[in-house]
Amino acid sequence: MAVLPIRIMGDPALHSPAAPVEAITDEVRELVADMFDTMDAAPGVGLAAPQVGVSLRIFTYTYADDDGAPWRGVIINPELWMRPLEPGAPDPDEESEGCLSFPGERFALRRSDEVLVTGTDLDGNPVRIEVDGWRARIMQHEFDHLDGILYLDRLDDSDWKTVQKLARKRGWGKPGQAWTPGIDDLDA
Repeated sequence: MAVLPIRIMGDPALHSPAAPVEAITDEVRELVADMFDTMDAAPGVGLAAPQVGVSLRIFTYTYADDDGAPWRGVIINPELWMRPLEPGAPDPDEESEGCLSFPGERFALRRSDEVLVTGTDLDGNPVRIEVDGWRARIMQHEFDHLDGILYLDRLDDSDWKTVQKLARKRGWGKPGQAWTPGIDDLDA
């Protein structure tokens, strides 16, 4: 198992739809183990395969609820259904999220409060997850990565301009940019 470099906004792997996993092989199992190591080292609450340069429909997630109960897993070839968004602007205190592919920043984004995700686990068994709140946000964020969408792509014009300024200042927004948790200090 290894900690992998995480691609930064502008890398082509982040901006293209990922391919379905055709078979769960030893390579897929190793990738998932490395994704868990990378997500934990970052630290993050989710990581999609395109973020580590692999164009496959896989994401890992981890989160502890208010009581500290762990929630952790992997979903292969996920499908996502969500309740329609509540109208209005996002609350910056309650609805801000960040991304390991744009480390160190958070922006407010309205997400659906309830989702259903289906797919398979590493053993090929069906997975069905119905969640709300932050868990729903995590599922939507990681699912977006599999479709080549960064949460930054969903921001309003004002925040999008801020993202562009930050990316230029840091030299991001072009192919080949990455950081490695535990090696690079980017304050993810």
